[in-house]
Amino acid sequence: MSKHNKNHNQPNHSQPDVVRMRLDKWLWAARFYRTRNLAKEAIESGRVHYAGSRVKTSKEIMIGDELQIRQGSATAMTEKTVIVEALTAQRGNALAAEILYSETEESEERRAYHAEQRKLANLARPDNKPNKKERRDLQRFKHKQE
Repeated sequence: MSKHNKNHNQPNHSQPDVVRMRLDKWLWAARFYRTRNLAKEAIESGRVHYAGSRVKTSKEIMIGDELQIRQGSATAMTEKTVIVEALTAQRGNALAAEILYSETEESEERRAYHAEQRKLANLARPDNKPNKKERRDLQRFKHKQE
């Protein structure tokens, strides 16, 4: 390779395809978690399941494996069931991450149902806080009730 080759900084795509890779590294590359450390913590805390059971961080996955991944807080927890479509050791943009997995139809329906339920539960709350006049009116109303 010449010193003056213009493409010397381009990545080398001639390496053989990856057959197996660590679960934490794949979760990071597929953009489920921001860092490998967060992916590791999620696996260790039982939020990632392989074939219906808990796994270790070093579990090696292959194309075609099915994973259950829970993300979010306790109030807005989402659970996805995904099938590994491709493996890569490099983290790319969101479009590149989308080709690494496919979500099952049951998982998509379940997430849509739970999102709808959360929306309906929030309808009981007002959209904004009452202003000064509305607060005074509420206080007057409460005092009349007593």
